Amino acid sequence: MFTGIIVGTGKVTKLNPKPKSRSAIQMTVDLGKYARGLKIGQSVAINGVCLSATKISRNKCIFEMIDETTKKTDLGNVKAGSTVNIERSLKVGDRLEGHFVLGHIDGVATITKIEKKPKEVKFWFKIPKKLTKYVVKKGSIALDGISLTVVDAKKDVASVCLIPQTIKVTNFKSKNVGDKLNIETDILGKYIKK
Repeated sequence: MFTGIIVGTGKVTKLNPKPKSRSAIQMTVDLGKYARGLKIGQSVAINGVCLSATKISRNKCIFEMIDETTKKTDLGNVKAGSTVNIERSLKVGDRLEGHFVLGHIDGVATITKIEKKPKEVKFWFKIPKKLTKYVVKKGSIALDGISLTVVDAKKDVASVCLIPQTIKVTNFKSKNVGDKLNIETDILGKYIKK
């Protein structure tokens, strides 16, 4: 489980098909200082996707992604050199400062407009039709793993505002119109809707 509070970013250094398997890709990510204390089998959210560490060498960690992961998330489009958001899993007793984020991506959104203002940047994004019922004004949403509050929700588009600190520590500093975002809608809203 995660909170959507991104600790920083890492760099994808390598992508390889897993030996003897056509249905898995090994992604190597340089986690930098965020690799400290990480053990094999532990979960890390990479752009909001919950992945298990399968091999660790100093600051670099290998994650294996199956077809389901590469097809249903934007991680299937990352390349060596891509900057990714990092969040380590929540420990019992940690503060819950964002919202409940599971790392189970619901779909991929597309940035349609970026409005830069003096104290914030507003990102508009197109939501997959099947998810629009879970995106509500003032509700929680995770985009590339970042816990955010929905500002506007209109049919199949919505917006969020990011403060300078969030942009500084995430990969949103390099986002452009047309870029894809992993989207996880609020788990509580899903249960209520069901």
